[in-house]
Amino acid sequence: MTKQDRVLIFDTTLRDGEQSPGATMSHGEKLEIANMLDEMGVDIIEAGFPIASEGDFKAVSEIAANTKNAQVCGLSRAVYKDIDRCWEAVKHGVNPRIHTFIGTSPQHRAIPDLTMDQMIERIHDTVSHARNLCPNIQWSPMDATRTEEDYLCRTVETAIKAGATTINIPDTVGYTAPAESADIIRMLLERVPGADEIIFATHCHNDLGMATANALAAVAGGARQIECTINGLGERAGNTALEEVVMALRVRNDIMPYQTGVDATKLMNISRRVATVSGFQVQYNKAIVGKNAFAHESGIHQDGMLKSADTFEIMRPEDIGLSETNLVMGKHSGRAALRSKLKDLGYDLGDNQLKDVFVRFKELADRKKEVYDDDLLALVSDENTNSANDHIQVKSLQVVCGTSGPQTADLTLSIDGAETQHKATGDGPVDATFNAVKALFPHEAKLQLYQVHAVTEGTDAQATVTVRMEENDKIVTGQSADTDTVVASAKAYVNALNKLLVKREKSAPV
Repeated sequence: MTKQDRVLIFDTTLRDGEQSPGATMSHGEKLEIANMLDEMGVDIIEAGFPIASEGDFKAVSEIAANTKNAQVCGLSRAVYKDIDRCWEAVKHGVNPRIHTFIGTSPQHRAIPDLTMDQMIERIHDTVSHARNLCPNIQWSPMDATRTEEDYLCRTVETAIKAGATTINIPDTVGYTAPAESADIIRMLLERVPGADEIIFATHCHNDLGMATANALAAVAGGARQIECTINGLGERAGNTALEEVVMALRVRNDIMPYQTGVDATKLMNISRRVATVSGFQVQYNKAIVGKNAFAHESGIHQDGMLKSADTFEIMRPEDIGLSETNLVMGKHSGRAALRSKLKDLGYDLGDNQLKDVFVRFKELADRKKEVYDDDLLALVSDENTNSANDHIQVKSLQVVCGTSGPQTADLTLSIDGAETQHKATGDGPVDATFNAVKALFPHEAKLQLYQVHAVTEGTDAQATVTVRMEENDKIVTGQSADTDTVVASAKAYVNALNKLLVKREKSAPV
C-alpha cells in the first residue's frame, strides 16, 4: 500500500464528540473508548482539549501514556499557554501530536480582533512554538470553507513554513457541498508551496446532511486524513461518522481505491458503547450501525434476501461485528451461555463484571419469559451507566398511582454512601419520583427531555428511559433500562445528575 492509497482515520469522539450538548463521559469511560479506538486500528485519537479543565488534562495525559499504537493528539488554540499545556498532556505518547487552530474566515477573524496580517504573524509564531516542542504538528484554519481562497492559501503556506506536518481543512459549520470540498483540497495542493510534502485532512460537520459525502469528496481531491467520530457524535448535527467513511471506502473500493487501518468488525461494539456512555442513542435508520440497517420488511426485499443476501445488502452484518443470531435466553441459561452470548454481541466481560451482569440477568429472566439480544444489550448498558461508584444511587422505590390521587413515590437514595429516604407526591408516579429525588438531592437543573421506548415487544419488555437536563448552560443526558418504567425513570434521572456532577468539574477555556 502506497502513501497515496492510505487514508488516515483521525477520531475526535473524545473531543469534538463530547462537546455535543448533553454528551458527558467520565474519566474511566474516556480511557475505555480510547482503548477501543486503539484496538480497532484508528490512526490518531484526539483525546481532548487539555487547557479546558484539569479533568481534560488528566484524561488526555493518561490516554497518551496508555495508548499502544495510535498517535494521541490534544487540541489547543493559537495561544502559547494552550500549546504548552497540550504538549505536557501528550508528550508521553508513542507518537504525540499537537493540534492547534485559529478561525480564518471573515466571521471568525473578528473574534480575536486581529487584522489579516496580524493573524498571519500569530499563525507563524504559534505553529513555530508548537514545532519546537513536538515534531508532529497539525494546524487548522477554523471555518476554512468560508475563508477567501487567496487568504486561505496564505495561511496554509504560513503554517507549512512554520513546521506544520498536517493541515486540516475544517467545514466548521457544515456549509460546504461535496464538489466544493474536493475543489478546496485540489486548489491548495496546486497553489500552496510545499503542499505536496504534508498531509491534508478534512473535518466535516453534518448541518446540511453532507458530512460523509464532503469527507469522501475531499479524499478524492487529495486529502489523506479524515476527521470523524463514532456514530457521527458532535456539536449541532454532528460530525462525519467514522463507521460511514470506513465502510464506504471498503464497499466502494472500486471507485474509491483507498484503504484504512480500521478493523471494521469492531464497529458495532464501539458504536453501542459510545451510545451508552454519551447518552446519545443511535437512530434506528442510521447508516451502518442503526438497528434497521440490516432489517427488511418489504415482501419483495424479504423474498430477495431469502434467495440471495446480496440482492438487498451491500455488506454483511458480520462485516461490522453484528451477530446474525438472536437466540432466546431464559432463566435456565447458565453463566457460560451468557458469557458466550455477550461475546457474540461484542462484550468480552471480566469475571467480576460478568458476575454482576449475571445476577441482573437472572433477575430479568424471572420477570420476562424470553430475554433477547436487545434485552442483554440494554442490561449491559444499564450496568455500565449506573455504576456502583456513582455519587448518587437508587436503593429502593415504591410508588402509588392510579385514577385516584395523590400519586406518591417513596424513594431511598444512597448519596456518598449514606442512605436517605423521602416520600413525595406529584402529577403521576414519574413526577412524584423526580420530586423525591430533588428533595433528597437539591439542585437547580431543569428537565428538558423525558423519553421512554421499549427495548423489545410485549408488555413485559424492558423500557429504556432517557432524560436530558440543563443547569447553567451545562446539558447532560441520563439513561437506564428496567422492566419497571418508573424504576428506569428514577435511575435515568439519577444517572443524569451524576453526569452533571462530572460536568460541573469542567470549565470553559480562558
